[in-house]
Amino acid sequence: MRDPRYDILFESLQIGPVTAKNRFYQVPHCNGGGYRDPSAVAAMRGVKAEGGWGVVFTEQCEMHHSSEITPFIELRLWEDQDIPGIARMAEAMKSGGALAGIQLAYSGVNGPNFYTREVPLAVTGMPIRTFTNDPVNARSMDKQDIRDLRRWFVNAGKRAKTAGFDLICLYGAHGFGIFQHFLSTITNHRTDEYGGSLENRSRFVREVVGDMRDAVGDTMGLTLRLSLDEMMGDLGFANSEVRDFIEMHADLPDLWDLAHGTWEDCSGPSRFKEEAAQEELVRGVKSLTSKPVVGVGRFTSPDVMVRQLKQGVLDLIGCARPSIADPFLPKKVEEGRIEDIRECIGCNICITGDMTMAISRCTQNPTFMEEWRKGWHPEIIQSRGDSGSVLVVGAGPAGLEAALACANRGYDVALAEAGTVLGGRVARERLLPGLSAWGRVADYRDYQLSQKPNVEIYRDSELTAEQILEFGFANVCIATGSRWRRDGVSRQHVTPVSADPAMPVYTPDDLMAGRLPSGHVVLWDDDHYYMGGVLAELLVNNGCTVTLVTTAQRVSDWTYNTLEHHAIHKRLAEMGVDIVLNRGVSRIGQGAVTSNCVFTGAEREMSADAVVMVASRTGQDAVYRTLKAQHDAWTDAGLLSVRMIGDAEAPGPIAWATYAGHRYARELDAGDIGDALPFRREVTALAPQVT
Repeated sequence: MRDPRYDILFESLQIGPVTAKNRFYQVPHCNGGGYRDPSAVAAMRGVKAEGGWGVVFTEQCEMHHSSEITPFIELRLWEDQDIPGIARMAEAMKSGGALAGIQLAYSGVNGPNFYTREVPLAVTGMPIRTFTNDPVNARSMDKQDIRDLRRWFVNAGKRAKTAGFDLICLYGAHGFGIFQHFLSTITNHRTDEYGGSLENRSRFVREVVGDMRDAVGDTMGLTLRLSLDEMMGDLGFANSEVRDFIEMHADLPDLWDLAHGTWEDCSGPSRFKEEAAQEELVRGVKSLTSKPVVGVGRFTSPDVMVRQLKQGVLDLIGCARPSIADPFLPKKVEEGRIEDIRECIGCNICITGDMTMAISRCTQNPTFMEEWRKGWHPEIIQSRGDSGSVLVVGAGPAGLEAALACANRGYDVALAEAGTVLGGRVARERLLPGLSAWGRVADYRDYQLSQKPNVEIYRDSELTAEQILEFGFANVCIATGSRWRRDGVSRQHVTPVSADPAMPVYTPDDLMAGRLPSGHVVLWDDDHYYMGGVLAELLVNNGCTVTLVTTAQRVSDWTYNTLEHHAIHKRLAEMGVDIVLNRGVSRIGQGAVTSNCVFTGAEREMSADAVVMVASRTGQDAVYRTLKAQHDAWTDAGLLSVRMIGDAEAPGPIAWATYAGHRYARELDAGDIGDALPFRREVTALAPQVT
């Protein structure tokens, strides 16, 4: 069934003493579970192995208690009692024939040690470099500290071997790992044999790899993850020096794992980074070493993957986000089912799990991190219940996912969409600057539904409650979406803002429908996710002069969690947008907007020809409320259940909508669980009392 042009992706490859069965390499990635949710993480990784990945890695694993990154939740391997949790992961990862890898990390200057209260140790003592500017300093390691650190890595390697792992990744990328800290002149200001020249700065890496090879290298492959380019002015570890380092140490690790500089650079969203965006930085590295090279680039196209291998750019295709969006990507390529791949859209909602210390989500794959908690498999769903038919009203992301998952269960599904185009908000937002990849949410589900004989799709079919009752469906799912408010009610104002009717006021819905203002526009962003920044870009592209006003301390504030707020601010500033932070809008007059300081309340006026209000959204729930009010008519109509989901129920990110649609389908006909917890969790066991 496999297309022969993809055969190269399924060739095996030696990595030290172990062999990867194919070239699909799931690089380490966070998930928001870590040490807190080991069974959930194990099941998630196990599904990747089942889906055909040749190599599956954990996220970063803190290997010693003297360096940890609380409040972020990663794995821990501090002592022997941590082994059972990670052993469960290794077992799950190997169950499908994948090599199980663990990424050992010592965070050094990135580890504030809020939990352990240990004094942080760094290559060079300086303020802790974290996302939150923690007011803590690390001290410089002395020679004994370095000897201790080498021993700690060996101890962690032995524990990883006991746990059953095949590969160890030594983490020195994204500015986070101790190996990069030694190599980079940003963090290494030493004047001894570990600082100065590249030869000296490389010493610690050589020592640890040698130590680890002696300790576990007979059965475990050793990989080294490095940043391809990291510069801060004249300091850093430039791509040219990375190449010098690899050439000097060509055969040092069993595999070179290469990623861009900062995490923001490496995992940039599709709005700012194209597929294979790191190719220029990694091209030519393979000629410097006989060892295999893996790189990343949000690879979603098997054809791009093949090109990377055939042109000698990479030996293995490294994927994090694409492996989340579709854990069965390799198997679908192998089985000739390319059209069934759920392509990553690069929205980075998965990363927000780590940044918010919560269970991660995926817009495309609503089963991500629910494999153990709820027993959801990304490719397998239970058969339908006692009722036989479902009417889904609204074909936005929630409605599309509900319809598809219900169809997969075996229900007869009718999907009624008020408009002509399927996708709801996705169909509109995909046309905004930088968001075209988001259209995959609709495209994937549209195609899958078109292949289902038990699905009927009705476009241009806005339904009333009375019509719904006449149809005779057993179950009705209301997924009618939401609309942006025009009155300014959101976070700053909980009641409508004072506005002169003479001032033209626009909403995101207006702009997405092609109704654009002109002249000087004040865009008031009290939503704080991506929409305000995207619309500012749209307005400038259409000739407007834009002032973006927000009560937050950062533009598009929540995109801090998707690693793009810096790129957004930079782009808008370069486009000439006047960005006004820490100010709200107190009133809107004729030809002017009055803003107020969030701290002092001091007001100032700015002229404007129009206002774009990016406030909050209101669920479109009128049909649902009417149906609920007519409950007495349900029995005669054969109607068993009516549910409202997605933005219609409570507006949120697109990932919340697809999750709501999938959950609706999974729980249909499941009965009422009452007050029981709707998912499994692991609770910390109490230690014995010490007397």
